[in-house]
Amino acid sequence: MRGGRKNLKRATEEKHVTLQDGQSIMQVVSLRGSNLIEVMDACGEKSLALFPAKFQKSMWIKRGSFVVVDDSGKEKALESGSKVACLVSQVLFYEQVRALKKSPDWPENFKSAMVDDSYERTTAQQENEMDASDDDGLPPLEANTNRMRPFELQADADSESSSDADDES
Repeated sequence: MRGGRKNLKRATEEKHVTLQDGQSIMQVVSLRGSNLIEVMDACGEKSLALFPAKFQKSMWIKRGSFVVVDDSGKEKALESGSKVACLVSQVLFYEQVRALKKSPDWPENFKSAMVDDSYERTTAQQENEMDASDDDGLPPLEANTNRMRPFELQADADSESSSDADDES
């Protein structure tokens, strides 16, 4: 692995995130394509941000996720007529968001409208299920819904129909 990818991977593993001057936490509103995303700050103001090419093929974002954005040159960019006002400097993952929610750096508006609350509940349920099972920490297998009738059900149905035939004769 080259130095850039190593540093990106190392940054994602850190749970504690410190914001520098000119950086703020924003929520992804929509993906515009071509490395452009629409983000919303704590005040509810939307703007376009550039998702740098260094993040390509190493991390993905979706609507509702949180990012650290460098918006120090936002006013200059808007005055010059550029639509892109800020640059994504870091993508926040679930563990980082949980740690930041407890810190004073987390915006108050995002506390009330958390998208990841349902994710929090489902992961807690999955962790409880994984603790209860003894299959090396793997989640339980779900039923295959692509088949009309599983093999076991067909065998049961055949035995019932043969027993019904025996009763009639």
